[in-house]
Amino acid sequence: MSNTAGSILNPRTSTYEFSGVKGATLITLGLPLLVIILNQLIRPDYYIKGFFENFEFEQLFYNIKPISYYIFHNGRIWCYYILWFVILAILDVILPGYTMYGVALRDGSKLKYNINGVSISIFLIMVVVYRWKLTNGEMPELQFLYNNHIDICLTTILFSFLLSTIVYITSFFPTTKSENNKKGERILAVGGNSGNVIYDWFIGRELNPRLGPLDIKLFCELRPGMLLWLLINLSCLHHYYLQNNGKINDSLLLINVLQGFYIFDGVLNEEGCLTMIDITTDGFGFMLAFGDLALVPFTYSLQARYLSCSPVTLGFVKCSLIIFAMVMGYYIFHSANKQKSDFRQGKLDDMECIQTKRGTKLLCDGWWKTSQHINYLGDWLISLSWCLTTWFQTPLTYYYSLYFGILLLHRQTRDEHKCRNKYGKDWEIYEKKVPYKIIPYVY
Repeated sequence: MSNTAGSILNPRTSTYEFSGVKGATLITLGLPLLVIILNQLIRPDYYIKGFFENFEFEQLFYNIKPISYYIFHNGRIWCYYILWFVILAILDVILPGYTMYGVALRDGSKLKYNINGVSISIFLIMVVVYRWKLTNGEMPELQFLYNNHIDICLTTILFSFLLSTIVYITSFFPTTKSENNKKGERILAVGGNSGNVIYDWFIGRELNPRLGPLDIKLFCELRPGMLLWLLINLSCLHHYYLQNNGKINDSLLLINVLQGFYIFDGVLNEEGCLTMIDITTDGFGFMLAFGDLALVPFTYSLQARYLSCSPVTLGFVKCSLIIFAMVMGYYIFHSANKQKSDFRQGKLDDMECIQTKRGTKLLCDGWWKTSQHINYLGDWLISLSWCLTTWFQTPLTYYYSLYFGILLLHRQTRDEHKCRNKYGKDWEIYEKKVPYKIIPYVY
């Protein structure tokens, strides 16, 4: 085992997130339960109406079998899911793309990535089109996905537990030695090397666990969960299509288009993830594994799932309003991120900034003089546009926008804490220049 308490490369974790072990334990038990409950409240045979006016407690666990069943007797779905995961992993490695390197790690090395989102996207589209033509629109795979929704959901949750346990165990074994890392030490996450098994397993002990050329963290961020989310949405649209003799509902089509665009945009621009806090700072443990593989596909698809059970006809005006909210959010998010990226690359030297004692610059001009995280506002507007596709049938479908708002607030406070420690007095000057954290003139 490679790491010791006194290692310079891997310092011990000094601060805890989520209230430490107790918080990590509660989240580990509570979030999977929440995902199951949310999906149980939106089923073809039972779904919430209005402000929970038809809520029945016994429906929360209706037809849910003992956990042992999903572990030992759910072999067909386990085989399908593992096959899905492995095939995507192989494609992630072998499909053509271009090489990029991540940020410098603590040992001075940079990880190599095969950026092939374009190839993955083209391949997936070709497979879907081929299956559509081959089955004359029947698409039994999508029917299976729709009909076995909750069983697949529980399988991905259990798979998240399994994967996070495997990467935790392997983090104790030495990796390949290199010029930068002659001892073969695995680089651990600064926040996941506390020595407490539960906390480190949850938050992620190793920074970038890899299986040969496959970077497990980046792969899980953009492939199995994101693309499963896309297929779940398509299965809902397909279910409505079959049930209504080839007719298409405008709200179901709109949510598929809006979220499909967002998913492909993320997959096609995967190089942007290489500088995100998820990749550069967070370890890969249960928090990310569960979030990527289970939370994303089975809660971000709630709007499409609900509309397949209780469709609403939006019409031109409402569709236009929703599309406007999505376009505005996308414009703010991407133009702000591009502006910061161009500034970091030295393309916008004329923009106002604060030169820090660390030698780096804090941008406080353009989009970034309106708030410290103006891109978060754009991202949240996108989430709101998705929820609006269900209009005001029930507040349940607005779960995602509420959850995402809380997540962005948490990220903002984490980033603020990190920057305050990193920049000291320079950060105080920056806060006076840019006082608003996310929403200009509000927060």
